[in-house]
Amino acid sequence: MDIVSTLRVNRTERPFTADTRTTLLDALREQLDLTGTKKGCDQGACGACTVLLDGKRVLSCLSLAAQCEGREVTTIEGLARDGKLHPVQAAFIRHDGFQCGYCTPGQIMSAVALLKEGRAGSDEEIREFMSGNLCRCGAYPNIVAAIREVARLGSESQ
Repeated sequence: MDIVSTLRVNRTERPFTADTRTTLLDALREQLDLTGTKKGCDQGACGACTVLLDGKRVLSCLSLAAQCEGREVTTIEGLARDGKLHPVQAAFIRHDGFQCGYCTPGQIMSAVALLKEGRAGSDEEIREFMSGNLCRCGAYPNIVAAIREVARLGSESQ
């Protein structure tokens, strides 16, 4: 059964039509054309589909779109503001925190959340709270360095 609903995504109300079983990931990519959020394993094991839901990180492949109505969804496309990259995005570029780039949107979204959660006290803590986001290319040292820099500067939000 198809439903017509509205998602608030990246500070904008967006209507969509989907089956009641449609995941947030599929609604974002297929209905709203927000393809920055990646479909990796589609089982909640890789973190490529990480988005923020009311400021908290969630795996969009395990979240039903219908359950997100009335809540704020932030995707990688919604981090930059007024043409200026989010500090985490800029730090990933400076520290080369990506290689193939496939996992990068999910890594960045998790990093933004972990900084807001105050979980960047040490490299070990960063690695622990980023462990749900896999990088097949092995860019982990650079990812940690980027997060550490933003944590040190205290500029995780705009």
